[in-house]
Amino acid sequence: MAGTKALLMLENFVDGKFLPCSSYIDSYDPSTGEVYCRVPNSGKDEIEAAVKAAREAFPGWSSRSPQERSRVLNQVADLLEQSLEEFAQAESKDQGKTLTLARTMDIPRSVQNFRFFASSILHHTSECTQMDHLGCMHYTVRAPVGVGVPPGVVNIVFGTGPTVGEALVSHPEVPLISFTGSQPTAERITQLSAPHCKKLSLELGGKNPAIIFEDANLDECIPATVRSSFANQGEICLCTSRIFVQKSIYTEFLKRFVEATRKWKVGIPSDPLASMGALISKAHLEKVRSYVKRALAEGAQIWCGEGVDKLNLPARSQAGYFMLPTVITDIKDESCCMTEEIFGPVTCVVPFDSEEEVIERANNVKYGLAATVWSSNVGRVHRVAKKLQSGLVWTNCWLIRELNLPFGGMKSSGIGREGAKDSYDFFTEIKTITVKH
Repeated sequence: MAGTKALLMLENFVDGKFLPCSSYIDSYDPSTGEVYCRVPNSGKDEIEAAVKAAREAFPGWSSRSPQERSRVLNQVADLLEQSLEEFAQAESKDQGKTLTLARTMDIPRSVQNFRFFASSILHHTSECTQMDHLGCMHYTVRAPVGVGVPPGVVNIVFGTGPTVGEALVSHPEVPLISFTGSQPTAERITQLSAPHCKKLSLELGGKNPAIIFEDANLDECIPATVRSSFANQGEICLCTSRIFVQKSIYTEFLKRFVEATRKWKVGIPSDPLASMGALISKAHLEKVRSYVKRALAEGAQIWCGEGVDKLNLPARSQAGYFMLPTVITDIKDESCCMTEEIFGPVTCVVPFDSEEEVIERANNVKYGLAATVWSSNVGRVHRVAKKLQSGLVWTNCWLIRELNLPFGGMKSSGIGREGAKDSYDFFTEIKTITVKH
């Protein structure tokens, strides 16, 4: 049609080449609800081609020295940094997040990760022991399992989970799987990979608690907890969705927290004043809204956000997938809003009496990814952190990451850890060699 803007057509990337596909899926701009690009709807053939390319590239890439591979990773980081604005625009448009967040967190952290592991691979050591009475020496070597960046080393195949996803994870020549996503999908991956005894690293959902004691510094705690609840529209696996506040400060905290939440502006991603953008899809928006409806049906109170405050958006974004940050109270621990991962801008605030009580309640969900503890009592901070069933515990802060240390969850929040040593262990196979002299 004359005057219609051409849609962006994505292609698969296999063996160093961009390849078209015979079938495509519409991808929607979350801020407008309009189709903005088409994504390959790949199948088994595309996966087979990608696995073949990776298998053929593996010997050459894996035999390169750590110094050579480090240089390649640093070059990738440089290229990302040089095109930071272009990547930030693409990430914001695809996911609905604010352009500010993509510019200041997503892309810079990608650059940081490449540079961190480019340095990390230069500093790993192997183990060595001797058995003099038997005249033997033992040592270990690490053999790479995955592949890296020249043609065939990195392959990108788009498609749906039931087709591309299942073909990939069940392929006998894919030795390990690193997955970030939902628990049901992880269960299916586990089933499909089990016959091949594949190595798995699964980073799944969370129902992350914030525990706020009466001696917390609320001037620091409240803005940080608003951010931990609603950053990226609550679509971060580490976001806070259960806030436990000690009774003596509950009323003050709730008042100030709601006031601070109402100041978070929901707007189009390009708005530099917007704190939140759009949710990822229409289906997900409806799912998140359904939790608020269920909370109301259970007798909960909505203090701000969905159904309470008015959402003001430009005309073109009226069909976008926007939702106001929502605060719920008067809700039972057994409610779905307190036990299931919502993955949206919804958080529940409940009171507690004692330290022992709140630890038990915080642990009383199937997830165990992350938690935050707010207190000026150093002894309490260490005590509570130790007892919480969470892979990560932040105290008096949120989302400060140290890539040298393990990252991952307990219980239904996943299997395995990421980080300098943990990633090295996962993406290599260790071999013990014994030499008799």
